[in-house]
Amino acid sequence: MVMDINEIREYLPHRYPFLLVDRVMEITVGESIVAYKNVSINEPFFTGHFPHHPIMPGVLIIEAMAQACGILGFKTVNKMPADGYVYYLVGSDNVRFKRPVMPGDQLRLEADVIRGKRGIWKFACRATVDGELACEAEIICAERKVA
Repeated sequence: MVMDINEIREYLPHRYPFLLVDRVMEITVGESIVAYKNVSINEPFFTGHFPHHPIMPGVLIIEAMAQACGILGFKTVNKMPADGYVYYLVGSDNVRFKRPVMPGDQLRLEADVIRGKRGIWKFACRATVDGELACEAEIICAERKVA
């Protein structure tokens, strides 16, 4: 199953400049997801991080992984933001950065469900560039009904 940007926008409430998933290449509901973020020099954060040596901020790599987790979570419970739900990033454990992510890189985002219980989900995540590990983390998300 592949999701293009139009379907991704149905499952994530984020919009420019904070939508950080461009395509979903694989998804196994309740188990795993593989998605991509194409990193362009046109990203607004590169003007200040850093002007002469642009590097994608680590917190945005974590956010991109969390957005992939949100898509997997929504698909797993068969809900969408249009139904009045949101996935919040509520925690991250064992975060490690292994290489910088720069303009021109394609960030491969992988997440596997560790467990889900009462709307709290824990995922094992990896972000790679050309098969080389850029970041790994355990990410915790909470599904909530928006008032």
